[in-house]
Amino acid sequence: MPGENLSRDEARERAALLSVDGYEVSLDLRSAVGEADGDPGGAGGGPRTFRSVTTIRFRCAEPGAAGFADLIAPEVTAVSLNGRDLDPAEVFDGARIALEDLAADNELIVDARCAYSRTGEGLHRFVDPEDGEVYLYTQYEPADARRVFANFEQPDLKAPFRFEVRAPEGWTVWSNGAGTLTDGVWRFAETKPISTYITCVVAGPYHYVTDSYERVFEDGTKLEIPLGAMCRKGLAPYFDADDIFLITKQGLDFFHDHFDYPYPFGKYDQAFVPEYNLGAMENPGMVTFREEYIFRGKVTRASYEGRANVVLHEMAHMWFGDLVTMEWWDDLWLKESFADFMGAFSLVGATRFTDGWITFANRRKAWAYRADQLPSTHPVTADIRDLQDAKLNFDGITYAKGASVLKQLVAYVGQDAFLEGARRYFKRNAYGNTRLGDLLSVLEETSGRDMGAWAAAWLQTAGVNALTPQTLLAADGRIAELAVVQEAPEAHPRLRPHRVAIGLYRRTEGGALERYARAEVDVDGPRTVVGELAGEQAPALVLVNDDDLTYCKIRFDETSLATLREGLGLLSDPLARALCWTALWNMTRDALLPAREFIELVLEFSGRESDIGVLQMLHAWAQSAAVHYTAPGRREETGRILARGASTRLQAAEAGSEHQLAWARFFARVAADGADLELLGGLLDGTVSLPGLEVDQELRWAFLESLAVHGIVGEKELAAELARDDTASGKRHQVRCLAARPSAAVKAQAWARLVESDALSNALVEATIAGFGQPSQRELLAPYAERYFAVIERVWEERSIQIGMDVVEGLFPSLVDTPETLAATDAWLTAHEDAAPALRRLVLESRDDLARTLRGQECDGAAG
Repeated sequence: MPGENLSRDEARERAALLSVDGYEVSLDLRSAVGEADGDPGGAGGGPRTFRSVTTIRFRCAEPGAAGFADLIAPEVTAVSLNGRDLDPAEVFDGARIALEDLAADNELIVDARCAYSRTGEGLHRFVDPEDGEVYLYTQYEPADARRVFANFEQPDLKAPFRFEVRAPEGWTVWSNGAGTLTDGVWRFAETKPISTYITCVVAGPYHYVTDSYERVFEDGTKLEIPLGAMCRKGLAPYFDADDIFLITKQGLDFFHDHFDYPYPFGKYDQAFVPEYNLGAMENPGMVTFREEYIFRGKVTRASYEGRANVVLHEMAHMWFGDLVTMEWWDDLWLKESFADFMGAFSLVGATRFTDGWITFANRRKAWAYRADQLPSTHPVTADIRDLQDAKLNFDGITYAKGASVLKQLVAYVGQDAFLEGARRYFKRNAYGNTRLGDLLSVLEETSGRDMGAWAAAWLQTAGVNALTPQTLLAADGRIAELAVVQEAPEAHPRLRPHRVAIGLYRRTEGGALERYARAEVDVDGPRTVVGELAGEQAPALVLVNDDDLTYCKIRFDETSLATLREGLGLLSDPLARALCWTALWNMTRDALLPAREFIELVLEFSGRESDIGVLQMLHAWAQSAAVHYTAPGRREETGRILARGASTRLQAAEAGSEHQLAWARFFARVAADGADLELLGGLLDGTVSLPGLEVDQELRWAFLESLAVHGIVGEKELAAELARDDTASGKRHQVRCLAARPSAAVKAQAWARLVESDALSNALVEATIAGFGQPSQRELLAPYAERYFAVIERVWEERSIQIGMDVVEGLFPSLVDTPETLAATDAWLTAHEDAAPALRRLVLESRDDLARTLRGQECDGAAG
């Protein structure tokens, strides 16, 4: 058998053969506490395990045929098919259970010992260092439910599930359905038909808060939804459950208003869990989130907005993804693109975060633009051959580009037609599986538009178009002709139809840059004349895609670019500013704008940026420009200029403001010389203070990391800080800081822990990688470029896909940014054409980033 990596062809064959009537899953998790029965270094020498007994009732369309069930487990103790005992040694290969001579109606019972996870895949077990308590949770997408119970692991074999769980005394257990404890066993209500990857179990001594939601519909029916929210006991003092419930209720109201389909899954619990690989997961009735969304220190409004967006994104999945699910991962966009769009749509429409479209334009679309220019870019509807492909396609294309395309679709068909299409889609396909055509057909009904042509242009081709204005002035200084030129990259030459707004801006008497004319037009083909703007006064700035209606890269004519160089901060509209910043950043990445000029613009105008989320994005971009795109001979000087500017802005910021906090964090990241580090040290030990700046525990770690990077603090000081913050969060911070120290021995130790051992949990792998690669330590990192290419294939084969992805992406020698590293990458790719496609994709993406880095450095160097 081909093992763990299920292919699309196999899934289709199995779906044609089998239909599933139901699952009964019994888990005994009492082994989660107490002495290890197999923890590494324990008496057993193998993984710590739990008992899993699964009963599956299913039908076969061709009696006598053979099939297989999925299970990844250290041991199967018994298998029974239709009353026949099968020899586990003969039918189980470590990933699949062979099923021969199937009947029309079948019952499969599998008794197995499954392994607790330390990588965030399957049933993850976490021991809280603060109090020794054990916490469990599951995470399955795309195909890790088979690490917990035997199943048919593909999204189109939906079925009802019944779970029962035996847990240590004093624990509470949650699953998708409501649960009750009877005679030491937690039993959960049967679910609606759902896919395996969205089933869920959370267990442990979690801190749990409850609330409720009520809705009375126009026909008089009443809906009551029990609400719950939970976290580790150690995070309870920071847990602002009231705000989470507020966003939850606002979201439920919004989706009920717009979807005309009541929430279908009973209760609505939300668990914030440790060492989580994702942002969150939409398990119906039991959504899981990474616990970093519980803020231990002061954060900006952007952090709360980001959390609210994720809460609403996952809630949208209850309809897009859980109620109606894609047939195979090719149509992953049917859930993720919609949830990403609906997250922003509901954020603006239902919560206090009414500027959510600015964040969407500035952050989410920036992610999409980067992904769409990689060699691995793909259409929104992707060609997903197998599960490894699926894992890597949870990317900026599937999420942010797909959401951007849907925003364009709303402009194309109209919001009413779009939402009516969604309502019909839910009602026709409830508890079923769909493909692209199922959605397009209802949108054609509601809009009267040809959705086939739209889908071909936007969903079935890759690449991002660039739109540039061309302005011809008449003798009287007014516009004689304004046109929009559309370009496409050579690799993806498709020119698309764009519904765009073109804004004309000029200086007011008060000095601000404000829009005085706007036209909304359809841009199609290589050049489109915008007749509506002929005769308008000459603009200082032409902003294509004003209001961010379409998905494109914005370019500027020379007059507009000169205006931005002189007065970008004078743009009064925050969305227009965000769009201009994004366009300038794209120009920097495309080697059309020198990195130092972008940094100068940030230092000149970011102090006037009112939107805190945009400001924090500018900080990240400016740091990236300094690290990656600045010419090597100018890095040190540019770094000092950036640090000096950050220090000046920090000390000038309003006392106690979130802008002050953002500048403090940025300054900690870019601090470059003795004076910077002395200021950080003084803020840390209290000998220096800034009015209004509270140096809480999270900010202390930010300062300590910078001091560790430059060798000012070492193991002793970091151990003392961990004693001060002896928590799971503190441990992650300490591990990152330890790996960040400027020592060859430190780097060797971190490398060995990442590459030669699997002792670290997923969270500590992430922390060690983050500390290992420091821009100021390029000489220390240089020897690892050659070692990287020698080990990555072995790492990919030996580790779980999540850890493999983390190591292959995180340890790529991007900071050894030389032509020699680029040549070594090309040599590896040439010599490993038969390597796993997913591994090659990761290396190809890193190679593209490196090549872009070198082009950017050349542009910066040529600027004089």
